[in-house]
Amino acid sequence: MSTHPSPDDDVERLERVLLQGRGMMERLREAQAGVREASGRARSADGLVEAVSNGPGDVVEVRLDPRAMRLDHTALGRQVTEVLQAAQDEAARLAQEIVERALAETEGLPEPPDEHFIRDRVDQIARNLF
Repeated sequence: MSTHPSPDDDVERLERVLLQGRGMMERLREAQAGVREASGRARSADGLVEAVSNGPGDVVEVRLDPRAMRLDHTALGRQVTEVLQAAQDEAARLAQEIVERALAETEGLPEPPDEHFIRDRVDQIARNLF
């Protein structure tokens, strides 16, 4: 007697795929929230300029020590620009780590049945009726 997949086996397989898919979608949603919450911080070497950026790269905070006002406008502008870029780079690095971990977790999802799956199963079961 040969063993053929039963419709019950197919239903169980599909349910497992759906369950895995739901779990992976939840992990991706969590990663998306993690990216939004990621925070990159940077400070100038002299400590006069600090900045915070979020995962998507938005600058969410800039702090200037009052002593920074003693700098000429060109030096202050350069320092602010460098600190902002460093904060954004740090946030991007953290966000990338979150995305890479999430994608690594989604690699195990089995391929879903294609459009021929049901037709092939029906044909197989019909052949086995006799």
